[in-house]
Amino acid sequence: MVEDAPKFYEVAKNIIGLTEGRTIIAHNARFDYSFIREEFNSLGYNYKRKVLDTVALARKLFPGYRSYSLGNICRELGIVISDRHRASGDARATVALFEMCLEKDAEINGSRSNLIKNTRISKLNPHLDPSVIESIPEEPGIYYFFDEKGSLIYIGKSNNLFSRITTHLSNNTTNRSMEMRDAIASIEWEVTGSELIALVRESFEIKENKPFYNRAQRKSQFQWGIYSSFDRNGYLNFTIAQVRDRDSHLCLLTSKEKARGKLIQITETYNLCQKLTGLYETDGACFHNNVGICRGACTGKESAEEYNERAFKAQEEFIFAKKNFFIVDTGRNEEERCAVKIINGKYAGYGYFNINDVGFGLTAIHDCIISSQDNRDIQVILKSYLRRNRVEKIIEF
Repeated sequence: MVEDAPKFYEVAKNIIGLTEGRTIIAHNARFDYSFIREEFNSLGYNYKRKVLDTVALARKLFPGYRSYSLGNICRELGIVISDRHRASGDARATVALFEMCLEKDAEINGSRSNLIKNTRISKLNPHLDPSVIESIPEEPGIYYFFDEKGSLIYIGKSNNLFSRITTHLSNNTTNRSMEMRDAIASIEWEVTGSELIALVRESFEIKENKPFYNRAQRKSQFQWGIYSSFDRNGYLNFTIAQVRDRDSHLCLLTSKEKARGKLIQITETYNLCQKLTGLYETDGACFHNNVGICRGACTGKESAEEYNERAFKAQEEFIFAKKNFFIVDTGRNEEERCAVKIINGKYAGYGYFNINDVGFGLTAIHDCIISSQDNRDIQVILKSYLRRNRVEKIIEF
């Protein structure tokens, strides 16, 4: 059916013209709108339009139905759909549903109703200025929610501030989510440029400010650690244990199962002994030795020197390979970069510098750093981020 249809880039300009200054109306609008935005993103264009969701409208104006899928709600309201699951049929059904919503809204709320202008308004705290929402940028950053008394009630981070904040403001998933949404009287945010800085800031500020709705994040979620030590025969062993305040751990994880999974991964990757990685409790040989996989560290057949060469490489997965370095990533504008400073393998702070100021060495980067204390959560954040993401550069010093 779409074999001879034009490519998106061929119709993109027409879509911009057709929708300029208009509101996109759709059933489950976030789903459709996300595809349109993604297509424009691939063309390097930041497409942004107001969106109105007939699912939210129907739930508000016609409460009590079991399902609000387009087919079911139209059937309940007596709207006949022809050519179902085709663009024209579904679009006509959405138009008919929207017209019924307009009539119902006028009947309930009068001609001055704000519901159709913004389906979120009916759900928001009356002290929250809806115009503030439209000014939220679609960039990485950290955001703050305040209640009517000006008390900070929630801190969050996102790669897209607008998307994440509006998700909070339209969240109907749990009682707690709706309770927080109703309490939000004002919003502040700060663009960070890099998601890494947003992660670091969020972690520190939640622990420092202890917002009411961040209760689950006030304490470290990383309660299990992987540790290393030498046994009496000189072999490097790995173990799992619950974390204590001053532990010298290699790695922190949220559950014992995840810690065990990590040990299984390094055991297979570096051909380590199951007994020496704590995966197989025995007084003799490990299971892998019995089937010819383990090289015999558990029985003394493989020397500690030979075995530890691989074990040390496995250990490097848990620690910063470099001791003193900067993690340099995107800044808040084209001429700026952010930097995270690591000294002796520990987090030392972050900052922003102008790329035009580093022509004579690293002084500008060192000077921009705001000193901060290391903690177990920051270590996990940094190591995890470096494993999952490509930063602009790593600079040793």
